[in-house]
Amino acid sequence: MTRPARLAHVQPMTLKPIHVIGGGMAGSEASWQIAQAGVPVVLHEMRGTRGTEAHQTDQLAELVCSNSFRSDDHTANAVGVLHEEMRRAGGLIITTAKTHQVPAGSALAVDREGFAEAVTAKLEAHPLVTIVREEIAGIPPEDWDSVIVATGPLTSINLAEAIRAHTGETDLAFFDAIAPIVYFDSVDMTKAWRQSRYDKAGPGGDTEAYINCPMTEEEYNRFLDALLAAPKTEFKDWEKNTPYFEGCLPIEVMAERGRETLRWGPMKPVGLTNPHNPTVKAHAIVQLRQDNALGTLWNMVGFQTKLKYGAQTEIFRMIPGLETAEFARLGGIHRNTFLNSPKLLDRQLRMKTIPRLRFAGQVTGVEGYVESAAMGLLAGRLAAAERLGRTLEPPPPTTAMGALVNHITGGHLAAGQTFQPMNVNFGLFPDIEDYSKTDPDGKRLRGKDKGKSKKMAQAVRALEDFDAWLAGAAVVAAE
Repeated sequence: MTRPARLAHVQPMTLKPIHVIGGGMAGSEASWQIAQAGVPVVLHEMRGTRGTEAHQTDQLAELVCSNSFRSDDHTANAVGVLHEEMRRAGGLIITTAKTHQVPAGSALAVDREGFAEAVTAKLEAHPLVTIVREEIAGIPPEDWDSVIVATGPLTSINLAEAIRAHTGETDLAFFDAIAPIVYFDSVDMTKAWRQSRYDKAGPGGDTEAYINCPMTEEEYNRFLDALLAAPKTEFKDWEKNTPYFEGCLPIEVMAERGRETLRWGPMKPVGLTNPHNPTVKAHAIVQLRQDNALGTLWNMVGFQTKLKYGAQTEIFRMIPGLETAEFARLGGIHRNTFLNSPKLLDRQLRMKTIPRLRFAGQVTGVEGYVESAAMGLLAGRLAAAERLGRTLEPPPPTTAMGALVNHITGGHLAAGQTFQPMNVNFGLFPDIEDYSKTDPDGKRLRGKDKGKSKKMAQAVRALEDFDAWLAGAAVVAAE
């Protein structure tokens, strides 16, 4: 693992600690990177003394929504490239995820309880990490000369208000929804079946990573009508103009966009064959993904929702195979907060008006577990290098991590466009011309084949450039 070396004439415990506020994906990763660089770190986490609307435990790095880190394919998928960059940088989150993996086709999904417990145990055991259970309710004291704010989408109201008051910016926010979780033994497997789409094997070789529940056209239409008519969570007046994040829309909001939206979104029927009735093609299919290592809990893929609890159980039991489903957790919705980062942050992820404060994770305007952890990884390395008297530049924008930094610091913000959260995607990467435009027989590639060839070239370039950045970071640290 490449990491900043310790300065020979400085003992770690003589260095002032770096303070990290927030023990989610970004804060946990930042703390690990700082400590691995030989710099002491104090991790402040309010859960344990005060909860949030969405968390269930006081474990660090608790997964609130899905248990999936999405695609693990680093050859042609931007998320997979980000996974690989984090692995090469010795990321705590991504390496722990791999050891607590559950079947999910080509995605990397985890046993959420085992994962959070392992991250917590590793940080608690690190000699340079001190964990303090407390809420930081305002701008940190001035004698904290290096701070990473990684409070995530559920930043406490007090801290968010303090930041807003200092910047003069109105906090931007969006709603994020949580999908229900079903007990496996309550699924009727005489109607449902196990299969990954197109029988695609995941990282563990499993081609049966999903439970599939088929619907006829009549069943789909009845389900859709009930979904649209069901009572939804009512928002407070101050929340009513808050938008949804497009990558995590409630299922009923998708349904309102048209009767075919769900059927060609999370309920698309392609790439699957029902062994109970192989000659009849389903009109729509609901998928469930394994949520824990025991295989006792399965989450409803793409079924994040703001339906009221009573309506959820009634409507979701209309799905064939889930007529007697028992729910370990019903869906929910919470308000996420993020900064106007292009205006407020520099490329070192520091607040321009208070440079001793860095920000990391979803509060910066990246979206997703992996993206949050990646920004925590980078913020931790930048802060550690600074504490060790060195200057470390972020990775180049040709890398997945660098492309995210470029996005949140303004590199991809069009004039007059409102800043919104973004998942990593190849659209954030600089264009590339050096890629194969013909197949092995010399025939010109078109459409999806051409697009995949381009993505593969971008992935290769990203990892080559990231390796060069890691090597350069090691040289800087060793000077």
